[in-house]
Amino acid sequence: MTAPRDIKQILTDFIREVWSEGDVEAADKYIAPGYTIRHDPGDPWEGKELDVATYKERVRTLRAAFPDQFFDIQGLFADGDAVVMTWLWSATHQGDIPGFPATGKRITMSGATAYFFQGDQFVGHWQITDRLGVFQQLQMAKAGA
Repeated sequence: MTAPRDIKQILTDFIREVWSEGDVEAADKYIAPGYTIRHDPGDPWEGKELDVATYKERVRTLRAAFPDQFFDIQGLFADGDAVVMTWLWSATHQGDIPGFPATGKRITMSGATAYFFQGDQFVGHWQITDRLGVFQQLQMAKAGA
């Protein structure tokens, strides 16, 4: 008999390896061939279904300006084939993004993401984040505050 999968642990490992440590190639073992971003306002990929290669490009793009980003998981709540993760994110703004040249300032954000599983792989997410707070921090950093 095989041990039951621990989707909370799978999610924790995924966030650490792929998003916090930047091991983009590790996404191969976590992301299903079709990954749908169901709700993520402000994300250019919102509403799209991504293949694994496109998902990896998304990670690279989002990490480019914030290569030292780190997700501090605050809570994990599992129900069936879904896990909701509440998190705090922090990173140093080290790369240019449209309208915001690199400032070297520390940026923080909070959010909650529901990840959906099929087997041991993710097939999508639904997310809410404080992107307005990030924009305000970038504006202040740009102004030299």
